[in-house]
Amino acid sequence: MPQELHTPQELTELFARTKSVAVVGASDNPARAAYGVGAYLLEVPGWTVWFVNPNAETVLGQPAYASLQDLPGVPDLVDVFRKPEDLDEVLAGAIAVGAKTLWLQLGISRDDISVAAQAAGLDVVMDRCIYVDHKNLVAR
Repeated sequence: MPQELHTPQELTELFARTKSVAVVGASDNPARAAYGVGAYLLEVPGWTVWFVNPNAETVLGQPAYASLQDLPGVPDLVDVFRKPEDLDEVLAGAIAVGAKTLWLQLGISRDDISVAAQAAGLDVVMDRCIYVDHKNLVAR
């Protein structure tokens, strides 16, 4: 059953079953958190990482896609660096492509989005940094 994931065990299990990640709001600006997180995710063994930014051709030397629907495959996890008011569109895209998890980065949360995502069958992580959690739980 879809749920909001919080515990170290739940997050570790999520990372173990993740094979592909879409970073929505990806940035090629080294001053932005999305840049550092994206660079880290590219180094995770066994993970395919796609960057979603309609205003970029490439991010970190990888192709950038205009939307989740433009990706060459289905992301297991959608990692979101967007404003809370943009989350309805992101969730709709995640549902449309068949993603399994919606991860909202630090400082991003909306209870209605969590409820809607879970109702659509997605697991949800809100207001957490995937880089910090992965590094602390898996990569140590």
